[in-house]
Amino acid sequence: MQGSLKDIFDSYVKGGRVFKNKETLSIRFAPDNIPHRDRQLKQIGLIIAPVLRNEKPSNIFVYGKTGTGKTLVVSNVINTLLKSADGSDSRLRIIYVNCKMKKTTDTEYRLLAHLLSYFGETVPYTGLPTNELYSKFYKYLDSRNQNVIIVLDEVDSLIRKIGDDILYNLTRVNQELDNSQLTIIGISNNISFIETLDPRVRSSLSEEEIIFPPYNASELRDILTERTGQAFSPGAVPTGVVAKCAALAAQEHGDARKALDLLRVAGEIAERNGSPVVEEKHVDMAEKKLDTDKIMETIHSQPKQSQAVLKAILSLYGDGEKNIQTGDVYDSYSRICRSNGITPLTQRRVSDLISELDMFGVINARVTSKGRYGRTRVININHPETLIRKMGDFLVGEFG
Repeated sequence: MQGSLKDIFDSYVKGGRVFKNKETLSIRFAPDNIPHRDRQLKQIGLIIAPVLRNEKPSNIFVYGKTGTGKTLVVSNVINTLLKSADGSDSRLRIIYVNCKMKKTTDTEYRLLAHLLSYFGETVPYTGLPTNELYSKFYKYLDSRNQNVIIVLDEVDSLIRKIGDDILYNLTRVNQELDNSQLTIIGISNNISFIETLDPRVRSSLSEEEIIFPPYNASELRDILTERTGQAFSPGAVPTGVVAKCAALAAQEHGDARKALDLLRVAGEIAERNGSPVVEEKHVDMAEKKLDTDKIMETIHSQPKQSQAVLKAILSLYGDGEKNIQTGDVYDSYSRICRSNGITPLTQRRVSDLISELDMFGVINARVTSKGRYGRTRVININHPETLIRKMGDFLVGEFG
């Protein structure tokens, strides 16, 4: 066994290198050039520029599907803004919050504690009244003449967990401040999210809205071609492989992140197989792996209530049900909640959670007509049985 393991390591070291700099394909890499997003860069830059004159810019709401460059563009604007602020008399502070982070944004208390940490304030894990945290936050904001920008990335995830009162409070902060000004930049993957907000929140948060359309196959090919030159050894990736990755990602809402992941994983598979060149068959293998990983990651990150809804759907599927209806899901979901000491949500809220699971690609839910009896939603699971079993095994561990 040790000999065969040593052979693997030796062949890896001695073999030809597929990658030159794999990091340029990761989500953490921030390229200097962002193809096909000049208009959005300019829009956000023009809106946010007044902070350089110590004026308050409008709040901004940025939305578009996953992998359309929202976070990348906002980060680019913010980083360039900070460099420009160094040479001016502006007083600027940027706070970035990833709203999908567990134990940071899953309660209003923890979010406020996280915001206060940017001002050097350590808040106990629990125990203080929320109003006291708001008072502390207002005090730090107003302790000097400054412009504070809070970037709430994946803000729809935050609202699903704690409601939109936090947004209402943050967007009304400026009424309490004498010396400083607060601006919110919200980023959402859900283009219909803004419609779910309280009208008071909607009017104050989305003073300016920027839409990021999906990339088409040609645009994705440009992005991949540029990154290929940075990430791979010369000649390791034929143009046909780049075109295939772009075409597959274009089918999935124009997701550049999916295209880059496909290319990266295909390269890793080629390297493990001892191939100096990435082939189209490696892309096919990468797609199957990524689809499974994406679904499982999504399920792991869902709130407990969403997991209970999915558990109900899988239970009905396991009993041989096809074309599952919302009412049946709610009955099964209610039993799961009672068995696990969870307070059931209303049927309308469960219907919303089903829509979210459909949006994430975990299930397939479509509305069908029943003639004079109205319309109903029919739910199916269109995944390989191996993936369905993995989903079920995880949820059995969560709920029994």
